[in-house]
Amino acid sequence: MLRWDLEGRDITDPRVLKVMAEVPREEFVPQSHQSQAYADSPLPIGQGQTISQPYIVALMTQELRVDRKCEVLEIGTGSGYQTAVLSRLAKKVYTMERFAELSESAQAVLSRLDISNVEFCVGDGSCGWPEQRCFERVMITAAVPQIPEPLTEQLTDGGFMVAPIGPSGVQRLVAYEKKPPNIIERFICDVRFVKLLGEYGFEE
Repeated sequence: MLRWDLEGRDITDPRVLKVMAEVPREEFVPQSHQSQAYADSPLPIGQGQTISQPYIVALMTQELRVDRKCEVLEIGTGSGYQTAVLSRLAKKVYTMERFAELSESAQAVLSRLDISNVEFCVGDGSCGWPEQRCFERVMITAAVPQIPEPLTEQLTDGGFMVAPIGPSGVQRLVAYEKKPPNIIERFICDVRFVKLLGEYGFEE
């Protein structure tokens, strides 16, 4: 996976490569798909959701530019794999998931891996973290029609956000930098994510 799907493409950050090598992806994959844990493809995790392919996890992590000073807001806990990757690079990760069953499963896996710098919340991630606070980094791991306003408000000045933007089907993976009064946008690549349902996401 590291040699062909990450280093063989455009993943160059040594910290990201190190973490991708350390986090056991098989822990986050259903038993029925264990043999495909390190294939570069998304896999179903239940509730109509998926675990992203390793390359996309690494790419989004690299583009977010996380360091040990950062508190990260992740929208869409899913299996908890991306959460675990971010937790190895950030000061703390705050992660939101719509489906309680997925959040509970992710919590169990991260606890088993002795990862303790993650706070979980079940709710509408498009509305942002329920408590009034700001984050240096924000990652959205499901497609949104546009950046939810509450997430822009919770991103600190000078902070970065990575998100797949667009309709169901194919989206544009975009990196944002908040430089008031502007938001600087940079296109990364085309991607395909499940939809983020919620008040500032897609309707059910």
